[in-house]
Amino acid sequence: MYVTAIPSFTGDAHPYGGGDPYADYRTADFPFTQYADLAARTLGAGVIAANDEFFAQRENLLMPERAEFDPEHFGHKGKIMDGWETRRRRGASAAHPWPTAEDHDWALVRLGAPGVIRGIVVDTAHFRGNYPQAVSVEGTSVAGSPSPEELLGDDVKWTTLVPRTPVGGHAANGFSVSLEQRFTHLRVNQHPDGGIARLRVHGEVVPDPAWLEVLGTFDVVALENGGRAEDASNLFYSPASNTIQPGRSRKMDDGWETRRRRDQGNDWIRYRLVAQSQIRAIEIDTAYLKGNSAGWASVSVRDGEDGDWREILPRTRLQPDTNHRFVLPAPAVGTHARVDIFPDGGISRLRLFGSLTESGSAALSARHQELGG
Repeated sequence: MYVTAIPSFTGDAHPYGGGDPYADYRTADFPFTQYADLAARTLGAGVIAANDEFFAQRENLLMPERAEFDPEHFGHKGKIMDGWETRRRRGASAAHPWPTAEDHDWALVRLGAPGVIRGIVVDTAHFRGNYPQAVSVEGTSVAGSPSPEELLGDDVKWTTLVPRTPVGGHAANGFSVSLEQRFTHLRVNQHPDGGIARLRVHGEVVPDPAWLEVLGTFDVVALENGGRAEDASNLFYSPASNTIQPGRSRKMDDGWETRRRRDQGNDWIRYRLVAQSQIRAIEIDTAYLKGNSAGWASVSVRDGEDGDWREILPRTRLQPDTNHRFVLPAPAVGTHARVDIFPDGGISRLRLFGSLTESGSAALSARHQELGG
């Protein structure tokens, strides 16, 4: 078995009694949430089809904000819920009015970045008496941009990531996955019907090495290309992974910001690059960080887990709400990078432009092939 449910919520939540709608929300700390959400809309993920969305649209599953609940919000079809909700299933006849054991609803999800899945959260926030009895999740890897009809074809092989498992209402139901395989699409099933508020798919991005080779020069730390923020000194206001998200920051909390320091230290983020790379140019953006941007920044790289850190951009003054560009005098080779900010504050994006080394390209290609990409 490749999945572990943590924790196991059972039964309905209490009916909403007024006040804070999240007051009795059931959740837990999931170890896999350290990984990026491969189903994030910012990466280009989408819910491309569903067999039923009578009460609430399938697209709500991937909304970045937590689900909202308005007890007075009703429409022509009934209570309006912030999630994906299907109609109640019925049996075939008056003699058999109940759905069969095989009856279920499904939604097809295109991951924003293909990769290895480490954990899945099926969140039933505010679905108290109308959540599914159980859920299951399957995955597949299909190149290109397949249509829903192609994904549902008989020639597509689906692998079970989460077997049919009971879930609880008004709860974040987490499932740890330990299958070493690269996936591009998921099929989320709810048995027999009901509603799911949000879906989160945490894992490691595994890019297509052939695509990166064609690009030549690209951002070797970008999340969508397989980079990862491994650790940071402080995550008080926002996650370090924001700094390697696609596109420019659109508001202050779309970057990385630390609490105010009251000592003589500094803050930092450590990154893992997609593979061993030659870095030739750097961008450090402080967009929307105006009175709280970092005062200075430096960038260092190391080659290998035990390599020594080498500074490739010395401590340099940063301006608020500004994109800073630096061309290195010589390419810097490394597998990891670190940005140090002084004394505190934040940056919105870090870009490290370069290309894979021969060794890095070979390692990435071998992993891609090993994972069935």
